[in-house]
Amino acid sequence: MRAVVKPRPAPGLELQRVPVPTIGPDDVLVKVKVTSICGTDRHIYEWDEWSQATIRPPQVIGHELAGHVVEVGRQVRSVGVGDFVSAETHLPCGECLQCRTGRMHVCQNMRILGVHTDGCFAEYVKLPAAVVWKNDPDLPPAVASVQEPLGNAVDTVLAEPVTGKSLLITGCGPAGLLGIAVARAAGAFPIIATDVNDYRLRLARSLGATTTLNPGREAVVEAVRALTGGDGVEVFAEFSGHPGALAQGLEAVTPGGRVSLLGLYRSPVEVDLNRLVIFKALTVYGITGRKMFETWYRVRSLLASGELDVTPALTHQFPLEAFAEAMELMSAGACGKIVLWVDGVPAELDDVERPVREEESRVPVTVHG
Repeated sequence: MRAVVKPRPAPGLELQRVPVPTIGPDDVLVKVKVTSICGTDRHIYEWDEWSQATIRPPQVIGHELAGHVVEVGRQVRSVGVGDFVSAETHLPCGECLQCRTGRMHVCQNMRILGVHTDGCFAEYVKLPAAVVWKNDPDLPPAVASVQEPLGNAVDTVLAEPVTGKSLLITGCGPAGLLGIAVARAAGAFPIIATDVNDYRLRLARSLGATTTLNPGREAVVEAVRALTGGDGVEVFAEFSGHPGALAQGLEAVTPGGRVSLLGLYRSPVEVDLNRLVIFKALTVYGITGRKMFETWYRVRSLLASGELDVTPALTHQFPLEAFAEAMELMSAGACGKIVLWVDGVPAELDDVERPVREEESRVPVTVHG
């Protein structure tokens, strides 16, 4: 089969032919239709310090997918051949304290698809049946493939209710953009978004941000207070992994407010806990992955309701073999979420321009067939 492989411990990836995985009695084999790119995949492509310490080449990468089951192990009863599926990409041990007390998402022995095992940037992927998620057959494949990162956004924004609450999102990369869509669907107002990338700020407005701020030009904390009658926001969701964004958000959140942290930082961050957290009586959540499988049910309901529209975040559609161009776009910050079609971009997606809510902020989808 064709697969995108990290062939050696160095920057870059290669499209290679590798054996189709052989499944065990508790596994399923999925024919991948669509896979989407995560920041983790970009780190592996660039071969940063985290990747060097974690990845063991040669390895097929990728962990966000949608496809159809083509083979099931003899002990599998939960899914069948032909089912349209996605997957929870955290592979818990099922035996540690956390797994046995309903907290599999923080398993002590967690493995991750495409990080610790061969992934889904390929024609076929082997998955434990326990992590396979059956999709509504009518769910668009591109949307189905991003349910995993959408779950991250749901857990970040909806760690507590946000209906009718003011909210600040820092970082309008793919995860932050999905977070904006979730906040809008859940009834947060106002939704303030920050990023240093004006292209992504336009995307943020198309997904429901009511105000966007570029911290390279604007005083974020002062602007947030002005937009909230001097109080500061009730909810702060940090997606960027930038220490400056964290500091601004902690300054901008109102006393007694809630903070959710999803962004990952390249090095330890210094925070004035006394002034910015303790004396402000903030509630702080660290968000890792998704709750298994509570979050998946929440995502399903939000998508089925019609209130949650994530399609403006899916800015580029590439065939699998154009992975390098897609990775470079990600590195340049010139995209939202990128979708890779394993057997080529469908003809009906050619020349599509996706409408957005503000005419002056039009951001077209880009198709590379």
